[in-house]
Amino acid sequence: MSTQRLASLCRRTKLGLIGLSFLLTSTAAAAGASGRDVLPIPIPPFAGNAERTLQGSRPAWAPAVRAPEGAPNILIVLVDDAGFGNPSTFGGPVATPTLDRLAAEGLRYNAFHVTGLCSPTRAALLSGRNQHSVGFGSVAELPGGWPGYNTDWPKSAASVARILQTNGYSTAAFGKWHLTPAKEFGPAGPFDRWPRAQGFDYFWGFLGGETDQYQPLLFENEKIIGTPPAKDFYLNTALADRAIAWLTDQVSTAPEKPFFMYLAPGASHAPHQVPASWSDRYKGRFDGGWDSLREQTFARQKSLGVVPPDTALTTRDPAFPAWATVPLEQQKLFARQMEVYAGYQENTDHEIGRVIDAIENLGRKDNTLVIYIFGDNGASMEGTETGSFNEMVVLNGLPLSSEQQLEAIKAYGGLSAWGGPRVEPHYSSAWAWAGNTPFRWGKQVARIWAAPATRW
Repeated sequence: MSTQRLASLCRRTKLGLIGLSFLLTSTAAAAGASGRDVLPIPIPPFAGNAERTLQGSRPAWAPAVRAPEGAPNILIVLVDDAGFGNPSTFGGPVATPTLDRLAAEGLRYNAFHVTGLCSPTRAALLSGRNQHSVGFGSVAELPGGWPGYNTDWPKSAASVARILQTNGYSTAAFGKWHLTPAKEFGPAGPFDRWPRAQGFDYFWGFLGGETDQYQPLLFENEKIIGTPPAKDFYLNTALADRAIAWLTDQVSTAPEKPFFMYLAPGASHAPHQVPASWSDRYKGRFDGGWDSLREQTFARQKSLGVVPPDTALTTRDPAFPAWATVPLEQQKLFARQMEVYAGYQENTDHEIGRVIDAIENLGRKDNTLVIYIFGDNGASMEGTETGSFNEMVVLNGLPLSSEQQLEAIKAYGGLSAWGGPRVEPHYSSAWAWAGNTPFRWGKQVARIWAAPATRW
């Protein structure tokens, strides 16, 4: 969509990203046939004539629901566990040429408010409502028997996909879903909280909160695919391939229908895994540590104007060690953690770029609204102070010292294996702190308003 058209739309409405999606839906409804104020659109009364025999009878067919003339295609991209200070578009060290290009052609936002957890942010984004009103006060793996926390998305709260689908859009979701309780992942369902029940014609990805990038547990619609057998399989690439194939099919078989695609890669959520050709691009780039990275990022943010000129950089909390106090051998471990994470994010942006290029090659660029959200929660501090060669170790309450990490990684071939298919790593929380520049904390830390004397 052109910058002028998008900017005009935003100025008139003063809406954020979610509101903009629903504005487009309501605009389409207003422009279409009568009866779009109720969804699904009611079947009109029979307009033909039925006599006792065919003689004198006249058949009539209900018209197919069509989106209003000129209704835009919509692509929502949601990157996982990425910080405000990660992408180059916002002053970060990670090369994100796709996000850079979109920012140059459109609008750049610096105030996307998240819930701090994966499922709640996704529930709010796709419903346009407070996450508690659709049952996701916490993640889908932890349903509770209380209103707002039961993961029971009510049918009265239609998702944006359902609204667009019933207004004549083709709809699809690719990647991470994380809005289905784990106990309902089986082939017997129930399926009323799977993607297609929420308005997506097609789904290909994974239902849980995370998955291995090389050996993911995949689902297609209501079918469990399992782990792909190909040795060279990589999830980011496969998601882009599937999304492009679906787009090509839609445009070739129903060119008159606009599409809504929700593309939510597992990256850059742990495990941080990416082929070495991507992580090697950042060799030596983080040897200066997180304190230096934060200062450099903050300077670029001011230069780019993505933070106000009078913004002050928040101080390092004692929870994070000063880089200068970290022993040299441990610095090598930590630097490698961030090299992999940065390569992981750059690869993600590259694959998203392939999808956007496909939209342009199919002649749909000028009438497609792209909403690219770089981070559903901000960079994550789940890796604890030292990170881990296997994130499940720390997620189960068993943090390892840096010395233990270095010893454990030897069994996998040394630090060069970090990010490869045999390791499922997470980085130190101090890198997440740097990735969230200029903010003080990150995912997993709640900001609690309290008396001025209370430190938070």
